[in-house]
Amino acid sequence: MIKLYVSPSCTSCRKAKAWLEEQNLEFEEKNIFHEPLSQDEIKNILSLTEEGTEEIISYRSQAYQSLDVDIEDLSMNELLALFKNQPSLIRRPIIMDDRRLQIGYNEEEIRCFLPREVRELELAEIHRKLANEEAIEIA
Repeated sequence: MIKLYVSPSCTSCRKAKAWLEEQNLEFEEKNIFHEPLSQDEIKNILSLTEEGTEEIISYRSQAYQSLDVDIEDLSMNELLALFKNQPSLIRRPIIMDDRRLQIGYNEEEIRCFLPREVRELELAEIHRKLANEEAIEIA
């Protein structure tokens, strides 16, 4: 099941939700400001990152700018507590399933959540169109 972690005022979050709905993909939406991420959810997100906290911290947020602490100096428990208490430190949207993670909205990258069969059909359609265009150019 796809999980979508959002905040209500986030334009990228609305785009991600609209895309998932347009694709008729089932997903579970969670507003991280009304229902903060649990420690297990944060650990699960971090386990799918390639660069750890670097990928999920919103460095441009006011919450980050006003921090009086160096995140690098925090223990894991302190970091988890910080994310739970200050969800605006977390980049949004977070889109994930059991194997994949996307942080932020990117039209190309979000397609990884489409079932393989759908992606293969779309690729075959692109190849068919290209072949038709080449045939027209040759003629």
